[in-house]
Amino acid sequence: MRPTDLDVAVQSGALDIARRVAARLGGVFVALDPERGAARVLVPGGCLDVTDWRAATLEGDLAARDFTVNALAVPVGELLRRGRARVIDPTGGLDDLRARRLRTHDMRVLAEDPLRTLRGARLEATLGLHLTPATAKAIRAAAGGLAGVAAERVRDELLALLALPRTARALRRLDALGLLAVIVPEVEAMRATAQPAPHRFPVLEHSLRTVAGADGLLLGLRELRPFGEELAAHMTEELGGDVRRGQVLKLAALLHDVSKPETRRIIDGRVRFFEHDVIGAARARVIGERLKLPARARGVLERLVRHHLRPMHMSAAGRLTPRARYRFFRDLREDTRDLLLLSLVDAAGVTGASPLAVWRRAALIRDLLGGWAEAETTAAAPPLLRGEDVMARYGLPPGPAVGDLLGRAREAQDLGLVRTREEALAYLDSSGGAP
Repeated sequence: MRPTDLDVAVQSGALDIARRVAARLGGVFVALDPERGAARVLVPGGCLDVTDWRAATLEGDLAARDFTVNALAVPVGELLRRGRARVIDPTGGLDDLRARRLRTHDMRVLAEDPLRTLRGARLEATLGLHLTPATAKAIRAAAGGLAGVAAERVRDELLALLALPRTARALRRLDALGLLAVIVPEVEAMRATAQPAPHRFPVLEHSLRTVAGADGLLLGLRELRPFGEELAAHMTEELGGDVRRGQVLKLAALLHDVSKPETRRIIDGRVRFFEHDVIGAARARVIGERLKLPARARGVLERLVRHHLRPMHMSAAGRLTPRARYRFFRDLREDTRDLLLLSLVDAAGVTGASPLAVWRRAALIRDLLGGWAEAETTAAAPPLLRGEDVMARYGLPPGPAVGDLLGRAREAQDLGLVRTREEALAYLDSSGGAP
């Protein structure tokens, strides 16, 4: 396997070397930290990071790295000449690799850059290593410093965790290390908020189980026949900044009940969470902004939290009317499938059941997934009425009233109630459209 991400440490001149490599390879030069001598070369299929030593010797530079398994190097010249080279290992990283240990050589490096606390949890989750007790203790002690790290750096580490096949396990590890509450302070109130039956778990535990359900569902999407292949492709769609729909689905699974603590009320002896979907959407937007998520990813996150109760309400209403069905697709559009998957894992997280077991009895969700393509085709048809038609008919100036009438006409068109311009205008007349 050829490496796609290479790190090169040089005594000095890293920025100049990176520029020359980028010019030679036709890559893109990025100055990561000019003051400390760090640059990146982006090429198709990979990247090269070049940094100046941060000590008088290479051994000293390696000893100041975050974890011993990251403090290994080989001389490039020797490697190119012979095809193999000795490993420079000043901190015992090779022994730690053999023992599957993740260890910090000098605990002070965590305070110097608290992002390393989060990176430690990610390396543990991705490499199958285990933090030593002393390192885990040091991470807990340094966790508070993560609040002062640039949001973009924290976001990138969190997104890497959300891309893992077992994100829920990684989030639980973050929680145990005191990191999750620094990244998302809202989880502390969620932890202490109990829920009535049929829920078996407090809000945070339910949310983590919902993330676990999303983990399993995304790995087994092809079991959702006949929609599996289509859903698998949809979940890999990029929403900007290399953020994928699957990652946003997992974040929505964590945050869908984020406002339950503040909306919890006891009414006539019953625990209720009125408007936790509406208020939760506002909270999710704030969290997305705080983490510097791309705008489109933030929008999807907010919509999923805002509408996560909707399939349940539609199911409770009994017969699904054509109008309710139409408005569901109209409001969710390209995020319809994401919401239906969130509904599946949310339902599974109530009792800790398997999302696939929920899928087998979720007739409404299967029905709505089956109607997605038809709804998209209908929505793509050109409108029968335009603004000037409505303004001329009712003597209206441009404004919200015109938009409201156009929306009502569009709904009638998509429901098949009208098929021509004249029928659409007559529909508005008969339904009280005239001012």
